[in-house]
Amino acid sequence: MKRFFNWLKALFNRTMDKVEDPEIMLDQARRDMQAALIGNREKAVQAITQKNRLQGMLEDTTKKSVSLEQNAVVALKQGNRDLAQQFMREKMTNDAVMVQLTESYNKAAAVVESVKVAIKRQEEEVRKKTAEALALKAQWKQAQIQNSITKALDGLTFENQFESFGAASERIKMMQSEADARQEMHGDSIEGKLAGMQDKAMDYEAEAELTKLEERLGMKAAPVATEETQTVTVAASNGQAAPVDASVEQKLQSEADKQLEELEKRLGNS
Repeated sequence: MKRFFNWLKALFNRTMDKVEDPEIMLDQARRDMQAALIGNREKAVQAITQKNRLQGMLEDTTKKSVSLEQNAVVALKQGNRDLAQQFMREKMTNDAVMVQLTESYNKAAAVVESVKVAIKRQEEEVRKKTAEALALKAQWKQAQIQNSITKALDGLTFENQFESFGAASERIKMMQSEADARQEMHGDSIEGKLAGMQDKAMDYEAEAELTKLEERLGMKAAPVATEETQTVTVAASNGQAAPVDASVEQKLQSEADKQLEELEKRLGNS
């Protein structure tokens, strides 16, 4: 049973450690210190009150002793020695009371002074602890803010975004490679070769026309003898016929035959 109660106590303390708010604890500690200071001040007031009462009684007793002594002097001057003796006896009793009152007053004054010093020290300690409580509360708020920032930063993820950029980059590279492959295949195809041969035929025609223009302008001498040329037409990309000489035609035919043989070889291998 004792172990069970100890377990319950430990569980309660653990729960309280988790539930207790440092800010609330600091406020409660500050209130407790102020309440203790107020209680000590009240006790100090009571002690000072008693000291003041003793001081008043001592003053009264002192005045009474002086008055009794004066009365004894007057009685002696009047020749009434018995009355003077009576006054002196009363004065002696009063002086004994005054001695006791003096001792009590001195003790009370010493206690009051020590209480005043203790109250001042306690007031300084309360001010110091209050300032420390404010600083601790500020630290607690700062720790809470830092903890919130850390939790917020823990939720930030950039990996998926970087993966998206990487995937997009890879896709673009693949598309570019595919485009290059298609361009290469287009360059190796018959249509590509025909387009290239048509471009060469147009270059030869332009060169011939440029030579004729130079001859008309006298910039170049005309050839002594010219060979007959036969003209053939090659379908241009724009649908018009372009004249070329027989040698060009033979070259084009030879190139076409060569490309056709290569195509047949590739088809046979496949």
